[in-house]
Amino acid sequence: MATQTPGARPEDRWRDILSVHARTMGEIDRVLHPYSLGASDFEVLDLLASCAVLKPAEQCRVQEIAGRVHLSQSALSRLIARLAKESLVERTAREEDRRGVWVAITPKGRDLHAEVLPLQRSVLTRTLGA
Repeated sequence: MATQTPGARPEDRWRDILSVHARTMGEIDRVLHPYSLGASDFEVLDLLASCAVLKPAEQCRVQEIAGRVHLSQSALSRLIARLAKESLVERTAREEDRRGVWVAITPKGRDLHAEVLPLQRSVLTRTLGA
């Protein structure tokens, strides 16, 4: 993790944060590549797995996910479509809320998430010094 110099300018601290983020995302992408996942794919699966723990058998609204990942709405929609095509997530619309799209992790997605979770957490530990 980047060390902060006392009295460093805010823009220098910001660049340090961006550098750590870029290295961490790159390393996560590298370790997840053999599983046909990227860092953003994992992040969505991780959020959905957490959502399922908090609200068993529930789905998360795509807008809830959008507020937690750093993707544009269109990029998130494409990512969810790709995960759905791989049967890792399931998209639905609810009768009472036709404007929103709801997403849930599938058993296949949950299994893959459990398999790669230690890899992602290991990268975080190494790169963030946690």
